[in-house]
Amino acid sequence: MSSLDRHVLDIDYEQEADRICARLREITARQLHRRGLVVAISGGIDSSVSCALAVRALGPDRVFTLILPEQDSSDDSAARATILATHLGVRTETVDIAPALDAIGCYRARDAAVRNTLPEYGEGWKFKIVIDGGSEGRINRFKLIAQDPAGEIIERDLALADYLTIVAATNFKQRIRKTLEYFHADRLNYGVVGTPNRVEYDQGFFVKNGDGSADVKPIAHLYKSQVYGMARHLGLPERVCAAIPTTDTYSLSQGQDEFYFALPYQQMDLALWALNHGRPASELATALHISPAQAEAVFEDIRNKRRTTRYLHLPPVLAGDVPELDD
Repeated sequence: MSSLDRHVLDIDYEQEADRICARLREITARQLHRRGLVVAISGGIDSSVSCALAVRALGPDRVFTLILPEQDSSDDSAARATILATHLGVRTETVDIAPALDAIGCYRARDAAVRNTLPEYGEGWKFKIVIDGGSEGRINRFKLIAQDPAGEIIERDLALADYLTIVAATNFKQRIRKTLEYFHADRLNYGVVGTPNRVEYDQGFFVKNGDGSADVKPIAHLYKSQVYGMARHLGLPERVCAAIPTTDTYSLSQGQDEFYFALPYQQMDLALWALNHGRPASELATALHISPAQAEAVFEDIRNKRRTTRYLHLPPVLAGDVPELDD
């Protein structure tokens, strides 16, 4: 029996919630010099817990929430977000960002790139992108999975240029959302909350100047399993606590492990924890019931993503010194 199991992620949730909330109060008032916080809530577990912690820290009157669907968003996502806002008693505004995305060419650019791979793609079709290779020790490559109006599933390899165009176009979604968050933050004199968990933050699973942009990130140190544990500890609605992690970005339902991570979140948490704590791949292999070679491939995939997404964490790089503003 391996000593590496899900219990290594156990924490004192009440103590951690108190600590995070104390920091949120300090950061909001003393570092940001703001009156409250804005949170975009998607109905997912991360934004829900981030919002609940903000409310616990500042009270519902000093937290403003946004629900920002677009044409590919699941109806259930907005429904869960509304349930959360009602539960927490916060002010909320819903804005459909699809017209803005359409106006700047998000959907047109994306669909043109899809048709380069699948010429028959058009009205009534759905699609998603999936990742393949990294968890087996191969170079990651991306595939297009499409469903025609009759329900038939078609799979195609994506050329790099088309993959990059599709991702670039869909990144508009996160950047438009962030623009709205900062509009409301400016008018209210509030700060903006970012909602990545530890695996997302570590592995660069966010859009620069999109969902990666924020004034404070309250759960970036918590593994996804811990975020779920925190949601239940805070007494959030069951519809929220039971939410399955998705990207909610493409018209076909897409799990985060399909698009980006090497493993489902429970296993990914354990793999990242093991790597962070110097545990050998053989121990992870035993814990996850995979081969040592597969476990080492997962470790290497984590390292590779850290290297390739490092720039996402960096502030703008100056070509010359401005010593007056150095810390």
